Amino acid sequence: MSDEKDNLPAVSAGDEPNGQVQLAEPIPDPGIEPHEHRITDIDPLAADRVERQVSTMFTLAGLLALGSCVAYFAIPRDATIEFGPLTGNANNMTLGLTVGLALFLIGAGAIQWAKKLMVDNEISEERHDAGSSPEQRADIIQGFQQGVEESGFTRRKMIRRSLIGAMGLLGLPAIVFLRDLGPLPGRSLYNTIWAKGIRVVNDVTLRPIKPSDLVVGQLVNAAPANLAPIQEESPVEYQNAKAKAAVIVVRIAPDQIRPKAGRENWGVDGILCYSKICTHVGCPISLYEQTTHHVLCPCHQSTFDLADGAKVIFGPAARPLPQLPLAVDAEGYLIAQNGFDEPVGASFWERG
Repeated sequence: MSDEKDNLPAVSAGDEPNGQVQLAEPIPDPGIEPHEHRITDIDPLAADRVERQVSTMFTLAGLLALGSCVAYFAIPRDATIEFGPLTGNANNMTLGLTVGLALFLIGAGAIQWAKKLMVDNEISEERHDAGSSPEQRADIIQGFQQGVEESGFTRRKMIRRSLIGAMGLLGLPAIVFLRDLGPLPGRSLYNTIWAKGIRVVNDVTLRPIKPSDLVVGQLVNAAPANLAPIQEESPVEYQNAKAKAAVIVVRIAPDQIRPKAGRENWGVDGILCYSKICTHVGCPISLYEQTTHHVLCPCHQSTFDLADGAKVIFGPAARPLPQLPLAVDAEGYLIAQNGFDEPVGASFWERG
């Protein structure tokens, strides 16, 4: 088995001290090969031809973007199109093809522009420290300005105008397609099915909850008892109602609770109830740390202190979790004193 050093280049002339093999010096820098001019660099007619090609791509991209907006309104939503054994929604297919081709033509035009018309002189630069000196920053700005000039963006008006037009028209489909996002929430988040006297039930078993069912440090997911009848009437309405009415019920030692002013009687023997929906972007939360009384949202790590009115102590959420006031009915079950006094779910500009 040969030694690994046998494969490395070594100095062959003369005897080396101590009998050690000396490795050869690294290969010298070969430098940059001579620059080869493109046909568009030496033939103005070829450059003009490429400019027309690129401008045509950008112009077609703009027309396709405009066509997608027309197709959105002109083609019925239930229209179908057939390709042999395959069928599909005509509206969706038309939108996909027009917007997709528009993006493709803008990308292809930009590549053709860069490869055929922009300056392509090779350069070399020695490695340097990551930090830039004021002189280097000035050189970068100058280089950027030089790049703009060499790209021909300011000089080739046909390309500039067609690109700006295509990019502007490509924004129209994005605006038109917003219509498919559905109606604005309006005041839908202000109201849930929680109301005075509604029992709190376990989210899984749907059994009503008594204070004696909970021990200090325990947290359970819960829902309103009037949720079940909605499921029989309309599964869609059931999901909407459940998404807004989901709550967490936690039991904390009463001497560790710091209730907000006016909420001193919103709990029952240390049992508190809060919305399960994070006030950042609406993720469901239930990651509870009983020693600190903190509950964590798994999406963006917003953290709420349930012993202190569910105030935000970490993360991007801007508001505490809405609290549901609790009481006990004649049979000893937890009930809501009233519904939430503020909208549940993610923050939005109308919330106030």
